[in-house]
Amino acid sequence: MAKQELYERSPIRIFDEAANGGLKAGELGLVTAKKGLGKTSVLVQFGMDTLLNGKQLVHVSFNQHSENVISWYDGIYNEISKKKAIANAADVKEQILRNRTILNFNQDNISLEKVVNTLNALKAGGTAVAGVVIDDVDFSKVKEADLQTVASYAKATKTKIWFSSTSAGDKLEDSAPKALLPYFSAVIHLSSKNSVTQLSILKMGKNTDIETTLKLDSKTLLITNNK
Repeated sequence: MAKQELYERSPIRIFDEAANGGLKAGELGLVTAKKGLGKTSVLVQFGMDTLLNGKQLVHVSFNQHSENVISWYDGIYNEISKKKAIANAADVKEQILRNRTILNFNQDNISLEKVVNTLNALKAGGTAVAGVVIDDVDFSKVKEADLQTVASYAKATKTKIWFSSTSAGDKLEDSAPKALLPYFSAVIHLSSKNSVTQLSILKMGKNTDIETTLKLDSKTLLITNNK
């Protein structure tokens, strides 16, 4: 019951409402921003939402050690749990984090195709992955065939997969190379304006440049729509 309450209070409910339902199972999403604006925080919130929904998550990091990733999840969970007084919050956290697998790779050595091979190996071993987040992808090192492999995996297994990548541009065409962009059903961009980190939905399904008031809370880094 406590887990369900936390899921209902997840900041992703706010995002999904603004994004016409959000990313669907079997689709790829992308979070972009300059370095240091909160891409990992947003990615972890999507990951935590999968865990709060009682499902298996794989977090792939190309730039952070496992202890740093764990710290992000601890922080995001603690902020979400503060929204609702739950006596057994620590027990709930321990329970849901059993469904999380963290993988650290070097993109110079491991392609996205090999990441998919690892995901398939987890599936063969009995891990029913429902969500994947892939942090800090360098698209200059990504071949279209590799991303196509990820998209095929997502569709076949009905897995939601969110990527993050560094990009200063705030236009949809700035988010990823032209050949790769069509593979993403959702693209969101973080930008700093007047000391506020705004979250723009550049693409969601067939819609582009969806008008929202979404931002990251300056203290918690949770997604919010408070003006």
